[in-house]
Amino acid sequence: MKLNIALLAGDGIGPEVIDQAVKVCNAVAVKFSHEINWTPALTGAAAIDACGEPYPDETHEICVNADAVLFGAIGHPKYDNDPSAKVRPEQGLLKMRKKLGLFANVRPTFTFPSLIDNSPLKRERIEGTDLVFLRELTGGIYFGEKGRRDDGETAFDNCVYTRAEVQRLAKKGFELAMTRSKKLCCVDKANVLETSRLWRETVQAMEKEYPEVTVSYEFVDAVAMRLVQWPNSYDVLITENLFGDILTDEASVISGSMGLMPSASVGEKTSLYEPIHGSYPQATGLDIANPLATILSAAMMFEDAFGLTQEAEAIKNVVNKSLAEGIVTEDLSGKNKAYKTSEVGDWLAKNI
Repeated sequence: MKLNIALLAGDGIGPEVIDQAVKVCNAVAVKFSHEINWTPALTGAAAIDACGEPYPDETHEICVNADAVLFGAIGHPKYDNDPSAKVRPEQGLLKMRKKLGLFANVRPTFTFPSLIDNSPLKRERIEGTDLVFLRELTGGIYFGEKGRRDDGETAFDNCVYTRAEVQRLAKKGFELAMTRSKKLCCVDKANVLETSRLWRETVQAMEKEYPEVTVSYEFVDAVAMRLVQWPNSYDVLITENLFGDILTDEASVISGSMGLMPSASVGEKTSLYEPIHGSYPQATGLDIANPLATILSAAMMFEDAFGLTQEAEAIKNVVNKSLAEGIVTEDLSGKNKAYKTSEVGDWLAKNI
């Protein structure tokens, strides 16, 4: 099979972890007789530096014409520390999601047997955890009208959702639940927010279409507590943009490292695959960043974008092998030898 993949390395450690994912994907391509056509493109701070725009039109065209997008990370301290900056790397991410129609962020959280004691939570609380968040990505407060008034003394950010936006995200959630344990949790704040009441009534109206799925409705604050108490009680959770942004980062530490969790952003046509971590600028160029989340995102890409289950399993198996044998970067090594980012990538590719 010929696979056309847009490669957006981004900023910070993005290029380093993307390089390892490319090594692993190329090894998979050789093993299973595929041909990968990689097309690099700029985004984030790197794109601002090059052309003044965090998501250039040229990058968008490359993404639109690709079968899938493999993405690193964006962000740079010079923008984080300047609240008056008119152009920011994160604007490129929002623009990309909107223009590509990436409306559903799929964020799995699971544990690795060899790393279960690395988690900040007790073993007995997290064993068996295997949940998936579906976060709505192109609506809500991040995309609502925002601004200042009263000579800059008052700021506002409007949260807006349409029923259609909720329905298409919830449909993905119901469909995913049907392939798993047929449990779905709708996370909202319906006791306070009108948008949450729209979410709840929309999902309730869809229940009859999926009679086999057991649906629960929980407030976001309650879910935030239960995620660290009984995360294995959840299976598929759906929620709006802001709540999902916060809860998925909370859930990510269950596994023991943010450097382990992959994600996908699903669109109407092209889908994007990326690690959940940020650009980690302090580690840029040091060859110490954990590449496994990016590599597992590539596994999601093989399975979901191309239907290549064997190829995805090959990546997941070799990642589990590296964890079991201690071929890991410093965030996971403890008192044992820490391998460089590039060394982990080389080892994984060789073992595939």
